[in-house]
Amino acid sequence: MNKTYQLGATAAFGLEGVVAGELKRLGYENAKGFHGGATFEGTLTDAFRANLWLRTADRVLIYFGRFKALSFEELFERVKALPWEELLPRDAQVYVTGKCARSKLMSVPDVQSISKKAIVERMKAAYSLNWLPEDGARYHIDVHLHQDEAAVTVDTSGAGLSRRGYRTLNAEAPLRETLAAAMLITSPWRPWLPLYDPLCGSGTLPIEAAMIALDRAPGLTRAFDMERWTGVDGDALASLRSEARTRFETAKKERAVDISGSDMDERVLRLAAAHRAQAGLNDFIRLECKPVSRAQLTEPRGAVVTNPPYGERLGDKKSAEAVCRDLSALMRGHDDWTLTAISSDRDFEKVYGRRCTKKRRVFNGRIECEILTYIPTSDRLAKERRPAKDRGERAKK
Repeated sequence: MNKTYQLGATAAFGLEGVVAGELKRLGYENAKGFHGGATFEGTLTDAFRANLWLRTADRVLIYFGRFKALSFEELFERVKALPWEELLPRDAQVYVTGKCARSKLMSVPDVQSISKKAIVERMKAAYSLNWLPEDGARYHIDVHLHQDEAAVTVDTSGAGLSRRGYRTLNAEAPLRETLAAAMLITSPWRPWLPLYDPLCGSGTLPIEAAMIALDRAPGLTRAFDMERWTGVDGDALASLRSEARTRFETAKKERAVDISGSDMDERVLRLAAAHRAQAGLNDFIRLECKPVSRAQLTEPRGAVVTNPPYGERLGDKKSAEAVCRDLSALMRGHDDWTLTAISSDRDFEKVYGRRCTKKRRVFNGRIECEILTYIPTSDRLAKERRPAKDRGERAKK
């Protein structure tokens, strides 16, 4: 458990810096963003902590080896030379995947089978076995060849980190949880400010906002592959999960949050209510059935964060533009409210009627989008310190 590894948190395009920022806030000052995620150093316990707390990453990997491979013979020998017995027990269930890009070795099936054979041969020699039972914990190993450079990684997460466990029912065009969290983290919204999503759909943005505001670890109620591995400190992992649960329960008692969502579709709103309940957040998110045209901002300041429909996604560009104009009308006259929206429509700013303050290019699934942020008067809300009167503690009875 004390061995230090080169770890990586993978991320969707455009979110690498956001993930690196999350890692630094978790205390990993050596975190660095790169194309496809961020790297940091740590033990297996650190890998579990990252799995538990990262909101915008897709997976947490161990970078187990890097080397040049110009032939399948070289690939076999280099994979076999890695100290697999330091991580994998004799009964490890070894699952190998591969990727190839701009390399001499471009056959993914061959890369997978040769790498698997190399690992098995190394393990048989290390454990003095004639064959491996492979009836123990699962170890997902990936061999990624890019420009003849092989990166060998071991996945500690299992299912992607967007699988928080609360969203079991999907509406049309759902927003991935990790992207929703990234929208919130990069927006001017802060947990002590009101947040409203007038197009909440199945509830992902309000739920992710409540999880941030209430210090709820996104991986609190789900399992990770590495928890079943031999050699991990089960007590240390259980302690980290218990600490996260205590932080959430304490925050629920001490913090007041103002998070709400609405949607004109009663069916998806029922899904949002079900997801809210599964996340344990019934008391912290208000939901209402109404169209954007009837939405109102009643507090003096706050943030609208939303995923409006865009024609490319739902096949109705005219109605998407109508929603955009309704959003513009909703924000008009509210100089202390900000808007953050995601859209693939390059005419969004034109239809909305104003240029955005900042934008970030990302992908929602396979659709190239932009996260657009509007700050009507200045960036004061984004920079100001948390005022004493808005600290979120509930009034003492």
